[in-house]
Amino acid sequence: MMRTATIKRVTNETQIELSFTIDGEGKAELETGVPFLTHMLDLFTKHGHFNLSVHAKGDTHIDDHHTTEDIGICLGQAIREALGDKKGIKRYGNAFVPMDDALAQVVIDVSNRPHLEFRGQFPSEKVGTFDVELVHEFLWKLALEARMNVHVIIHYGRNTHHMIEAVFKALARALDEATMIDPRVKSVPSTKGML
Repeated sequence: MMRTATIKRVTNETQIELSFTIDGEGKAELETGVPFLTHMLDLFTKHGHFNLSVHAKGDTHIDDHHTTEDIGICLGQAIREALGDKKGIKRYGNAFVPMDDALAQVVIDVSNRPHLEFRGQFPSEKVGTFDVELVHEFLWKLALEARMNVHVIIHYGRNTHHMIEAVFKALARALDEATMIDPRVKSVPSTKGML
């Protein structure tokens, strides 16, 4: 069974086509128009062993907000669709990732209850031309549309680039763990009987 999904989103601000495969090979084909986000999605794909294709055009002449937000929306929708009925998955994932001076942790529950808990402060407002407040925006829309609990804790760090990179790598590893098929799980990992 291929756990994959393709999402198209067209608004007055963005046009996005995104394909996501859970059980991939770490292959990314990315045209986001937001270079720093492209870098983060590339390493997210690699470290989660996913396949991800993003072709996005947005109003980046204004800023990167709409494109970053809408890619988060599309990726969240693709994750939710690709997971299907969630039978056999581990459901929970937890990863610590160091990146030089930074240490980030991401904990995920594929619960069908969207929530983002974000604990951390970045020392700078930009990485290159990218507004770092968009990291929270991206993660919130991802959690909302994938209908997952996503807890992000940046334990420490001095370099904003390293801190964000650690978050995206930890997100990848936690999502990979949460979406793995556990042969011991015969149905859905919930006493409710559904997720």
